Amino acid sequence: MTTTLPETTTLTPAEVRLVEQICVAARALSGSGHDDFNQGQVSARMPGSSTFFIKNATTGFSECTPDDVLVASVDPHAPLHPLLPPEVVLHQAVYAARPDVNGVVHSHAPHTLVFGATDLALRAISHDGAFFENRVPRFTLTSTTILDLPVATAVAEALGDAPAAFLRNHGGVVVGKSVRHATVAAQLLERACQLQLLAESLPHGYHSSSPEDVEAKREFNFADLSIRSYWDYLARRFGGARGA
Repeated sequence: MTTTLPETTTLTPAEVRLVEQICVAARALSGSGHDDFNQGQVSARMPGSSTFFIKNATTGFSECTPDDVLVASVDPHAPLHPLLPPEVVLHQAVYAARPDVNGVVHSHAPHTLVFGATDLALRAISHDGAFFENRVPRFTLTSTTILDLPVATAVAEALGDAPAAFLRNHGGVVVGKSVRHATVAAQLLERACQLQLLAESLPHGYHSSSPEDVEAKREFNFADLSIRSYWDYLARRFGGARGA
């Protein structure tokens, strides 16, 4: 695997598993419609680490293998491997601002992008929407590729303590306490946006879950055990051992 570390560096077994999880995550994101040529990134770090692993700039989600995963520093002033994605600074800013986050997904998933271009509030039409209701701010400072630290920091500030943020006319950024959580959440967000956009087209309006039901869904449908079962399904489907 190509890294920013010296060639003599040996990954620990835990780091090898983390790299494998990134590959499963990337292929799962591809399978749920997050592809945009080779654009978009998924990254993961060991809790408390000052470095993280990320898919390189030239590889698409659908084709990611361990050889396509690089190491980067959370420090935005550290030397950069030439194949790191240009938007690596976004991941650096999020990890610096959120010690609770160990997985980041940035993609141009179509329904997420379209929904973020509106002023609609995401509602709990589905279980997916219940996870995000009142928890997806919009970043509107710019819609261009995030290439510099001030913009990346502004995205992290807009994200705050939320699980995701819309990048208006650009896509979305989704985070989690692991790459497993972030990947599942990215798929949930895309589906929630898709279903609400469909509901918005209905002539007689629609209903959404009550606050009580939203809380119940968050506690049951998105508990750690539930997220683990969703991840295990993705690992079985997109090439990885159970619990990888």
